Amino acid sequence: MKQRWLDTLPLFDEFAQVADLSRYVCVPDSWMIGVSDVVRSTDAIRSGRYKAVNLAGAGTISAVANELDGELHLFIFGGDGARFIVSPEQAPRAAAALSRVAMWAKRDLNLDLRVGMISVAEARAAGVDVRAAFWQASNDVRYAVFTGGGLEWADVQLKAGSINLTPADTHKDPDLTGLSCQWGPVKPRQGKILSLIVKPAPQASQESFTQIVSQVINVLEETASLNPVPPNGPDVRWPSASISLQSRIAHLGRSLWWRRFYVVTTAALSWLVFKLGIRVGRFEPKRYRREITANTDFRKFDDGLMMTVDCAPEVVERLRNILEAAAAKGAIEYGMHMQEEALMTCVVPSVLTSDHMHFIDGAGGGYAAAAEQMRR
Repeated sequence: MKQRWLDTLPLFDEFAQVADLSRYVCVPDSWMIGVSDVVRSTDAIRSGRYKAVNLAGAGTISAVANELDGELHLFIFGGDGARFIVSPEQAPRAAAALSRVAMWAKRDLNLDLRVGMISVAEARAAGVDVRAAFWQASNDVRYAVFTGGGLEWADVQLKAGSINLTPADTHKDPDLTGLSCQWGPVKPRQGKILSLIVKPAPQASQESFTQIVSQVINVLEETASLNPVPPNGPDVRWPSASISLQSRIAHLGRSLWWRRFYVVTTAALSWLVFKLGIRVGRFEPKRYRREITANTDFRKFDDGLMMTVDCAPEVVERLRNILEAAAAKGAIEYGMHMQEEALMTCVVPSVLTSDHMHFIDGAGGGYAAAAEQMRR
């Protein structure tokens, strides 16, 4: 039943198609929405802990996917948290993984990660819907896209404390195999890294919202203001800022000093392989770096448009004018935040396959700052 239903979801091969909300398919009532969110993430980001915040969000996806033996297909990374949908059969294991990742975030990252789950049926009873589709980001990776307001509603319930799961009280670590934050910051080539969120305003018509989303996407595509990651992949730099965080991802029953030694050693080998372009068996570093660019989730749709893009200043102003006019008409709510760098957090099941995923956010506040601006 689970796989057969997933096979019915439309697959968009052009990103502009995400604006056609009529093509999304309703998620069954019995399926469950999972959400995570870093408490006071904006404060943590202001204090320079943006990599830790992103790591907690991506860690949610990694922990749940590993717990479900890789069978997590409907998920989205939000910068300071994540959202996903699982079948009723998967829900107990997903809830256990959420509790463990919340414990890990508190213990090892010193972040309060609230987590929760609620059924699609309860979202519909509250007057919202949950519909999904897939966006084919590359030949090897597709990302889920969502509409209907249900995931946004579940996030509100989480922050209100009505669907929260308690962090695990054991020291059994979540399985974070493949989670990585070792790539350095991504510098813009056109001007600034823009984090953008565009959501429908209350009582806005679907037609007016769709029109604005299409217009924004068209402006970015026609001005080539898109993926911040260069075509040949991210620059190879020594990941000095990531060593401490990377050593906190997997305990492996070892002490912290041993884990740091292990991370430094593997980082040195990795740096050497990528810097010199050395082929190791079936692993080709140049091909892998190109795949990183193709697989990056710099654009997504989660009850609204979310993008982290490389923009020239004049393009930013053009977008701001479009969005201000639409907001004045009551069609949208939006937030935008500019910064000097972008960050990548990765989930890599295997370096020998091409389905590795790379979640990108602005390094100076990113989606969290854009969302706060939108709330204000």
